[in-house]
Amino acid sequence: MIVLGIETSTPQTSVAVGTEQRIVGHTALTGPSRRDVVIQAIDHVLRHTGLELAAVGGVAVGLGPGLFTGLRVGVVAAKTLAQVLRVPIVGIPSLDVLAFGVRHSGRPIAAVIDARRGEVFYAFYRAVPGGIVREGPYQVAPPDHLVADLEARGEDVLLVGDGAILYRQQLEEAAARVELASAAWAHPQASCLVELAAPRLVREEHDRLFELVPLYLRKSDAEIAWDERRRGATA
Repeated sequence: MIVLGIETSTPQTSVAVGTEQRIVGHTALTGPSRRDVVIQAIDHVLRHTGLELAAVGGVAVGLGPGLFTGLRVGVVAAKTLAQVLRVPIVGIPSLDVLAFGVRHSGRPIAAVIDARRGEVFYAFYRAVPGGIVREGPYQVAPPDHLVADLEARGEDVLLVGDGAILYRQQLEEAAARVELASAAWAHPQASCLVELAAPRLVREEHDRLFELVPLYLRKSDAEIAWDERRRGATA
């Protein structure tokens, strides 16, 4: 089965196609219009691999947490493709995708995505045969909260993601037993998304199209601003 993966949780848009056995093509783009970039990335991957869109047998999408606009565009694009092509869809949390890319490190992993507003999205993982397993919930909190969690674990941890890079100094100073993964893994990769989703699609463990929604973890900036205005008006 050919699987098309779309990952838009961070400023980088990543698209890949592959099967359960291998990744056939992958690209990563950035641009001011997320919708246009997603379309360009899909077109680029299909042209590069010589595949027709009709050859796609399943769609995978990164669910976040991450940037609100990017997640909305990515999830809508993936659901639209699945509906038009009449193929199954699978959603994978973007922190899982991020951690999966560095699963061969041999160390516990903390996947960290910049949440803006002085916060990060993060979760902890361990590698297991064939993949990763998450330890604990997905969280959104200031970096200090992540530092406290790292210190409480008392073990060497590999940090991966743009959030870890952004707060590198703070994390390294406060939690000595950490190491940062290469910046090449700063963003969730659609190639990893396809690797995670393809086995589920083959086993027919797909999601219900109209029930698939982004994993936000917190309100959007617009909703936060609206709440602040309401509190100010009633003060």
